[in-house]
Amino acid sequence: MESSSSDPAAEPQLEVGVGPWPGPWPDDPRYDPELLAGGDRRNVVDRYRYWRREAVVADLDRRRHGFHVAIENWQHDLNIGTVVRNANAFLAAEVHIVGRRRWNRRGAMVTDRYQHVRHHPTIEDFTAWARAAELPVIGIDNLPGARPMESEVLPRRCVLLFGQEGPGLSDVARDACDQVFSIAQYGSTRSINAGVASGIAMHAWIRAHAVPVGDEKPDSLDAGGGGHAP
Repeated sequence: MESSSSDPAAEPQLEVGVGPWPGPWPDDPRYDPELLAGGDRRNVVDRYRYWRREAVVADLDRRRHGFHVAIENWQHDLNIGTVVRNANAFLAAEVHIVGRRRWNRRGAMVTDRYQHVRHHPTIEDFTAWARAAELPVIGIDNLPGARPMESEVLPRRCVLLFGQEGPGLSDVARDACDQVFSIAQYGSTRSINAGVASGIAMHAWIRAHAVPVGDEKPDSLDAGGGGHAP
């Protein structure tokens, strides 16, 4: 006889988010009347429950960090959504898609609504923007001569550039990098995907430069966090 635990109806259903606002509504323009009335099921932290999307983005913009993230997109790489989600989690100033404009948003889990994303048709266009912004381009790839991320510190203001699944950074992207950092591996696989690598690299930046969570000043703004797309 089959156990009742295999019946989907018997599985506990976890409710995501919060229901309608209980009691009198707050008198605050950041709150969205539709969310207050119907509940907020979005993938946001509790401090942003019931807030309008524009209010969430404005608050994030006050606190964005001094690093940007870029990834090549020549073959519709499925890792891009994860890179965008990681960039949102670690509060990157901006994400740059280099190559094809269209990318698979599924892995982003709707975080692209709160993360500035800019498109550059070519590596040359991207590097011209980086030079104008006075941001060094830091390639992340396990290439000969790369600096080990485990014993080096990423620049406070920079763009972390990732290649595609498989080939890694293209030749033209490698030539555009001011420095290249590697991520140590100890197993049998030749590489980790760009989504995983981006999370490791961004967290390395956070460990070196970010204010610990909970210690931020209400009106603090990292001077290196500007320059996002409108």
